[in-house]
Amino acid sequence: MNNRPARTGTAEAIAAARLEAAKGGWPEGPTCPFMSRKKTTWAWTVATFFGAGFGKPGPGTWGAAAATLLFTAAAFLLHPAPPTLLSLTLGGIALSIALGVPASTIAARESGRKDPGFVVVDEVAGVWITLLGAVFHPDWQHIVLAFLLFRVFDIFKPFPIRKIEKLPEGWGIVFDDVAAGLYAWAVLLLLNRWI
Repeated sequence: MNNRPARTGTAEAIAAARLEAAKGGWPEGPTCPFMSRKKTTWAWTVATFFGAGFGKPGPGTWGAAAATLLFTAAAFLLHPAPPTLLSLTLGGIALSIALGVPASTIAARESGRKDPGFVVVDEVAGVWITLLGAVFHPDWQHIVLAFLLFRVFDIFKPFPIRKIEKLPEGWGIVFDDVAAGLYAWAVLLLLNRWI
């Protein structure tokens, strides 16, 4: 018995997947005959940050917004002392990177894309790195500024972020946003003197 998928409609499926990708979505099925038809649940859950990456338009903004809201909820609802908020944020960063690299790799492979738009765990890590500059000033101004700074650096990718983006698979997906987060964090620390 031949287990290969039929080749009819493959070109149409690829064209449809490219169109969906251009809109920020992901293909419903494989775009090439050799691609996986299954989705590894834990990896897709982590990679999309519990579905935030499926938000449109701009899934990266949705992922960063979800992570920022989580930080804000921890800061305003729990009212932790700054060292506790710092520890929670560092723990979140470590977890999002440690799980994000393999989850991004798996989701990218299963979707057949190099850096799928719906993978937003990288934005989560990056914005939490930026929010390290707000742990000692967890007010709306610092939190919103951290979010905006991160998105600017994530979108424009100053040197050497584009080079980091070329790392293989999940490493490139996650660490370019880690670098953007470090840039934004440094700028936020400088601006903390005036706000």
